[in-house]
Amino acid sequence: MTMPLMRPKRKNPVKRTRQMNLPPWARGRVALGLTAAAAQGRFELQVCQDCGAVQYPPREACGHCVSHRLQWRAQSGDGQLLALTTLHHSNELFFRERLPWRLGLVHLDAGPTVVAHLHGDVQSAPARVRIGARLDRAGRAVLIAYPPEETPHMADDPMLREMTCDPKLRKALVTDGMTAVGQATVRALVKAGADIVWVGHAEPWKRHGSGLDDITGLPQVTLVPLDLTNERSVTELAGEISGKVDIVVNTAEVHRTFGIGARRGTDVARAEMEINYFGLLRLAQAFGPALKGRSADGALSACAWVNLLSVYALANFPPHGTFSASKAAAHSLAQCLRAEMRPAGIRVINLFPGPIDDEWNQNLPPPKLTPDALANAIVKALRDGVEDVYPGDVAQEWLERWRDDPRVLERELAAGG
Repeated sequence: MTMPLMRPKRKNPVKRTRQMNLPPWARGRVALGLTAAAAQGRFELQVCQDCGAVQYPPREACGHCVSHRLQWRAQSGDGQLLALTTLHHSNELFFRERLPWRLGLVHLDAGPTVVAHLHGDVQSAPARVRIGARLDRAGRAVLIAYPPEETPHMADDPMLREMTCDPKLRKALVTDGMTAVGQATVRALVKAGADIVWVGHAEPWKRHGSGLDDITGLPQVTLVPLDLTNERSVTELAGEISGKVDIVVNTAEVHRTFGIGARRGTDVARAEMEINYFGLLRLAQAFGPALKGRSADGALSACAWVNLLSVYALANFPPHGTFSASKAAAHSLAQCLRAEMRPAGIRVINLFPGPIDDEWNQNLPPPKLTPDALANAIVKALRDGVEDVYPGDVAQEWLERWRDDPRVLERELAAGG
């Protein structure tokens, strides 16, 4: 039975911080389909369109009929644990530092037999298990066998915490505490067990609103001055707390309506880019190195960077045209950030919500995503260790249309669809 995670002893400040050793990451290109699904929290396997066989490991052709007509399909993951073993020695540095490590042979009800990492609550073979795909610290998909039912303290399993970014007992920075989304995110992180939550406030000399007063009354919350348009402000805060932050949640954004022809000048578009794009760039340059340096710093190491983007980053929504463009730029920058953070084992999580129920989406019809729902999606993404999240019905529908044909989606949006 998994024991609850306890607060570790305070680290000796004289001791050298351990450097990250990533798990084996080499995979064939065809296996990236499994990784792409795991990055969004899905477990998919290849299914032959001719004979219907489900196969693993991924291959270029069906192992039964040699057909090349293979599609990735979602699987339940239910199966039978046939055998298990415990590693007490490994030539791989990543596993050597984390021994003992349990592995098992699982026969899936769908057909294939797979080797999977075993959750600590999985009983001895034979036993029913549930297979799921998670991203490891190298950003590649691995299979994990869970007990068929939830168990107490399941998320505290040491092996599982290596694959996730659970905020429990960790320290987080939320960049904007003035917005409803930022405040909801702070409450959600505190509820999830975060040890300290620093909350950015671009104008600390102003009188606080009721929402900010509520969250600053929480014992885990500390208000800090942070203006993402001011490089000095970002750098000074990084000098104070970047060596302590485990999770960065960038909720700061400027959102204005209209596209190109409805207003004159570039002031509004510049303001959006200044926060949505350049703000992320300043934040990454200031806080990124410290996060990468602490990614292997024990059970509560630095682990995640969360970006609040928008589903408008996939295809421009003309009524919010310049905002869409700024989020598309931020999306591209976040992809660069992910590539630079991955060698250190830091997970970059991008959220693509649809319309949020705030002042800038008043004229849009429902459904709209509430700040609390978005905050819960952030915490769930951290606990699941995924990379891309599309919370809400609108975002899910938008994603499906974009996958079907981006050009068709562009024309639908231009026509008001």
